[in-house]
Amino acid sequence: MSIERTLAIVKPNATRRNLVGEIIAMFEKGGLVVRAARVTRLGRAQAEAFYAVHRERPFFASLVEFMCSGPVVPIVLEGEGAVAKCRQIMGATDPAKAVEGTIRRRFGESLQNNAVHGSDSPENAAKEVAFFFSEAELVS
Repeated sequence: MSIERTLAIVKPNATRRNLVGEIIAMFEKGGLVVRAARVTRLGRAQAEAFYAVHRERPFFASLVEFMCSGPVVPIVLEGEGAVAKCRQIMGATDPAKAVEGTIRRRFGESLQNNAVHGSDSPENAAKEVAFFFSEAELVS
């Protein structure tokens, strides 16, 4: 497996509950290294642009509203097979279906308010990392 970078976002429901440190610790314990992170608040246009792939889906408006409802923490993670490893650590999108011990099982509240976003492929990871961070901001 090769070294990859991926993006995770701690969502507003998790930042409100002060879970950022615990979530980052779970990624680190899973073998991923943090290369960049910041606390930010998404504006509507930014959230719509980030989730544009879902624009035609019925949940798009509520997802955008939710992602703008409070601070988020985008995080660039790096490691062998980082995309797959990050997704394994996060667990299934639906917290009720996520494996015990995963981030979404422990901290997710619903399908939408599932505590974290994670890139779903190396190609999307590259786009999503670039959406939030310049190359100069990525520490190696």
